[in-house]
Amino acid sequence: MIDTHATDLLEMPGDWQRALAVVAHPDDLEYGCAAAVADWTDAGKEVVYVLATRGEAGIDSLAPDVCGPLREREQRDSAAVVGVDRVEFLDHRDGVIEYGLGLRRDIAAAIRRHRPELVLTLNHRDTWGGGPGAPWNTPDHLAVGRATLDAAADAGNRWIFPELTEQGLEPWNGVRWVAVAASSTPTHAVDAGPGLDRAIRSLLCHRAYIEALTDQDPEEYVRSFLTAATGRASDRFGGRPAVTFELFAR
Repeated sequence: MIDTHATDLLEMPGDWQRALAVVAHPDDLEYGCAAAVADWTDAGKEVVYVLATRGEAGIDSLAPDVCGPLREREQRDSAAVVGVDRVEFLDHRDGVIEYGLGLRRDIAAAIRRHRPELVLTLNHRDTWGGGPGAPWNTPDHLAVGRATLDAAADAGNRWIFPELTEQGLEPWNGVRWVAVAASSTPTHAVDAGPGLDRAIRSLLCHRAYIEALTDQDPEEYVRSFLTAATGRASDRFGGRPAVTFELFAR
């Protein structure tokens, strides 16, 4: 949830060319910020997705060895809708990701490999905000969000994970910002209007997951969810539908 009574949201910086989005599961970006990604790729910017898991524990009726490949295909299809053609998976176990050196190293390696100026991740705090009774966040989101914030610095320090340099991944200290989507304390936003229809189609690519999640018609569910989500902070963004981010400068 977003505090709609705070100060106005600033426009996200636009003076960058490469972004790396790091999240825990297939569908995290589609629920979080695909409309912004569509806007950026339209402008000629490069965006790469890195997912810690293949979402193999996400559908109760499907065994992990069936679910993982299915959700990987859905993720690749959904990324293509918003102009992203590079999607990588780190193969941590869905549902039991642990914050620690291994996760930080894997994300730092991805940052060194792709050399982004902007790094994106998802809400890393205990709840989704909104005061008492706010929905509890998942351990996977907490671990990946925190590790991504830390790995943005790790990637630029040759003495942290020196084995990455030995593998040919030279330090990259060019990350200028880490942007956290779905934060309860956003500071910046992107106009969701131009990319909203593609964001809806992108989330609809996760049809197997959505059909397991709700009895509602998938298109009705997705359109309603994303329209409401991008409308919550519109009064802080000049009346425009907004994909919001909490921006940490480096």
